[in-house]
Amino acid sequence: MPRKIVSVLALLTVVLLVAVFGLAGGAYWFLRASLPQLDGERRLPGLTGEVVVERDGQGIATVRGERRLDVARATGFIHAQERFFQMDLLRRSAAGELAALVGPAALALDRDMRLHGLRRVAEAVVAGLPEPQRQLLQSYVEGVNAGLQALGARPFEYALLRTAPRPWEPADSVLVVLAMFVDLQDRRATREVRLAAMLQALPPALVLFLTAHDTGWDAPLDGSELEPAALPSPEQIDLRRHPPREVAWGEVEPVGDEPAVGSNSWAIAPQISADGHAWLANDMHLGLRMPNIWYRLRLEWRQGDAWRAVTGVSLPGTPAVVVGSNGRVAWGFTNSYGDWADLVELELDPDDPERYLTPNGYRRFQRRVERIEVKGGVTQHVEFRDTVWGPLLKGNGAAPPRALRWVAHYPEAIGLELLELETANGLEEALAIANRAGLPAQNFVAVDSAGNIGWTIAGRLPRRRGYDPSLPSAGAAGGGWQGWVEPQAYPRIVNPEDGLLWTANNRIVGGEALQLLGDGGLALGSRAVQIRAGLQALGAATPADLLAIQLDDRALFLARWRGLMLDLLDEAAVAADARRAELRDVLLRWRGRAVPEAVAYRLVRAFRLFLHEAVFKTLTAPVEALDPDFRFDFPQAEQALWRLATEQPPHLLDAGYADWRELLLAVIDRVIDYFWDEAAGLQEATWGEFNRLRMVHPLTHALPWLGRWLNAPAEPMAGDSHMPRVQLGSHGASQRLVVSPAREEQSLLHMPGGQSGHPLSPFYRVGHDDWVAGRPTALLPGPAQHRLLLRP
Repeated sequence: MPRKIVSVLALLTVVLLVAVFGLAGGAYWFLRASLPQLDGERRLPGLTGEVVVERDGQGIATVRGERRLDVARATGFIHAQERFFQMDLLRRSAAGELAALVGPAALALDRDMRLHGLRRVAEAVVAGLPEPQRQLLQSYVEGVNAGLQALGARPFEYALLRTAPRPWEPADSVLVVLAMFVDLQDRRATREVRLAAMLQALPPALVLFLTAHDTGWDAPLDGSELEPAALPSPEQIDLRRHPPREVAWGEVEPVGDEPAVGSNSWAIAPQISADGHAWLANDMHLGLRMPNIWYRLRLEWRQGDAWRAVTGVSLPGTPAVVVGSNGRVAWGFTNSYGDWADLVELELDPDDPERYLTPNGYRRFQRRVERIEVKGGVTQHVEFRDTVWGPLLKGNGAAPPRALRWVAHYPEAIGLELLELETANGLEEALAIANRAGLPAQNFVAVDSAGNIGWTIAGRLPRRRGYDPSLPSAGAAGGGWQGWVEPQAYPRIVNPEDGLLWTANNRIVGGEALQLLGDGGLALGSRAVQIRAGLQALGAATPADLLAIQLDDRALFLARWRGLMLDLLDEAAVAADARRAELRDVLLRWRGRAVPEAVAYRLVRAFRLFLHEAVFKTLTAPVEALDPDFRFDFPQAEQALWRLATEQPPHLLDAGYADWRELLLAVIDRVIDYFWDEAAGLQEATWGEFNRLRMVHPLTHALPWLGRWLNAPAEPMAGDSHMPRVQLGSHGASQRLVVSPAREEQSLLHMPGGQSGHPLSPFYRVGHDDWVAGRPTALLPGPAQHRLLLRP
């Protein structure tokens, strides 16, 4: 090759390398420029005095100032610097404004959310806030925008999306609260839809049997017992008279049958604890992603001549500590799974389908057009029709037109009363605050420094009259929602005789209290039963003992299903298929825990879920014929499944099987076929192979190559749904808290992910490994490693 060409190529190579390294260096500089400021001084407009922000070795922030308004402003500042993109996603998801940020991929979700008009709800909430709450929220919002502007570059997510962040507004903080309503409640009244379809297609006795609340796994706090449902008689339903239905086995391993979100919480009175103080434990189970939904925080400010402090986890986008301790009271939440949405069936005017009948005559639909901006696409205009009860739902042709009534549509059901827990001086005051708090209805468990423990419901409850709220009601008939339940009518349990309280998204009460709360998808009581047993076994309990219950991965729930499988795998069954012998050997080595190396656990779990699929798809086939979207998803159906598998009524067995033993062995063979490996048999079907942590950054769905830097390691995890240690893929404990308001120095808290949402921050994953391993870490921040002084 001529020397001149070689020289030119060499020069081009050098230029190219310089350009590549220059681009890489520029990108790295840009990334570093968007890191939050941790040290030094900065002017923060609007402050009336200095505020100090200290961070310990895990990035846990302590915000200290003379006035609560100044502390709120500084909280907004650090939330924006650490977590603005997360805040943005929360407000946009609730408002139906994601497509403007990420493009057409989010358009379907935006259309779905615009049905509810939550931005208008949020604006109405802000307009009606009491003046002290409005001032504090405004201080927080101004702090958010100041923190965003103080970054050396826009947050890295916006650089990748090639867009700029939109300033924060007061309504955006309310939208973040509303995002929790969306996450924690059934915004489509799905349970009502399914129950109505079942009653339309099935004998009432069968529907009652399949959906009965008496489950054999109940652990209510009030000790109430419910009447068990009877087996439907052959006269009511006899599957032997119908053609056999071939089971269409799923192509993938069933995930599970628990609610998508949940939590555990409990309290012990002083006589149960080793130190003579009341203690609270709380782990809230949510969808997991990077960064974690919570931000650890300690706030300190002067109130009169004394200093106030509150420590726990905050929700970026809002100024409050959500769960934690103020030194006098500690509190936690679990989702109530009450019935907070209703369907109203409409009778249309036969002469004018734009009118519907109300108790006061015909009314015309109010048409509403929502404008949805789409990044890189065409702006969409979507029309909705509203009624006096709520928006008209899109029908499927199998049911009459229906309107949706949901508590989140009402501004009076949303507010910032949670802030008042910061200064609650005792249990009774905390319970009263909870009863009028504007948040998704939750089980609220609290303890105080005097040793009192209590449970109630936090959130606004609709007062219903004149109809059955578990089913769609006729709008023209009257009845319905008539204001809100008064706080004095809320159920409460305070200082029970045994000194124990527990909640796990299960049925907590019976009788009139259960009627008041309803069932919006109550979890089976399997976790609650195991927690109660763990608490009852305590003596002189320590914080480590309470953490151990949170980490309890024993498979008590599946033990009886393993026993059933072993009974089926007798000599006759094993002789028919040698692979069944290996399955029996695996079951005999049962460890009784949902740990990564467990094989028997995974196989027993799959047996139960495959049986669930086979039995209930047959029994509900007429419903699927009526409504192709129907899915039998009732957590309470465990008792029905167990009774069918053990009592074995012939008339409730598909005609394609000679007897129940044949069906049960077919399910066993399905398990073997699914997991069998010609080389390893069943030995490689470990629980950890299936149950890997999926905690990813939202951007990696579109840019998977970023997962190496942004996602948490996909490591095998212990835990599952029907045990205290809830962990299944991308769903698990978003934090674990063990706290006494009199003993915060001995209290514990850890969470997945880290404090920062920036991958170059030293705090992006710090503390995550402690959460994975279940290691106890302190609630209170450690010694300050960084100090930022914010000046007026």
